[in-house]
Amino acid sequence: MFKSIKTGVLSLILISSAIYAHAQKKIDQGSIVYGIEYVLTPEQKAAVDVSTLPKENKLEFNGNISKLGMEMGPAILTIYKDGLNNTGLLLIDIPIAQKQYAAKMSKEDMEKQTGGIKYSDFKATGEKQTISGYNTEKFTYKDNNGVAYELWATKDIELTPGANNVEFKDVNATPIKFTVTQGGVKTTLTIKSIKEQKAGPFSLDVPSGYEQKTMAELEAMKGGG
Repeated sequence: MFKSIKTGVLSLILISSAIYAHAQKKIDQGSIVYGIEYVLTPEQKAAVDVSTLPKENKLEFNGNISKLGMEMGPAILTIYKDGLNNTGLLLIDIPIAQKQYAAKMSKEDMEKQTGGIKYSDFKATGEKQTISGYNTEKFTYKDNNGVAYELWATKDIELTPGANNVEFKDVNATPIKFTVTQGGVKTTLTIKSIKEQKAGPFSLDVPSGYEQKTMAELEAMKGGG
């Protein structure tokens, strides 16, 4: 169960770097800070100390590529994602063990992290609300398992492919607050701030000093831990 929580958090990172934008002001590079709320089952709560899960994360983006990092136990994870091609690079640093691993993430790897969840049936409700300074409208939608969700999206801004995902393309606006289920973990993410500033440039090339693995090999290394 703890393994599924960790997988869900990794999926959450990928999703939080996955906003589709089609709006007025275009931001080519910068940073986004997300607040994170977890909706865990009793079994999930028993398997992990909720206080150890991240309450926010920060995404940097430049053009097609984004960068997002977090600490998970003794490891530092950094994910680079090509939002245009839906490919990525995962870097894992374990200072205490003096180990550095890298794994290229294909489109299939990226889709596997989401657990096969897909979203559809986006419907605007006409309900309006100001969230984090943005004018938003409420949408409802569902996943391919029939689970219902809602999101609040704005047309105040437009972001580059480095911060987008075709999962929300039918909204035709930038989600500011949305709920997803990834890796069995249901989570609500809210954009707390978006800053237009210099970021990157970023690359999906494996840095020197990292031992390259496949995603399958990393999963095998993680084992039941």
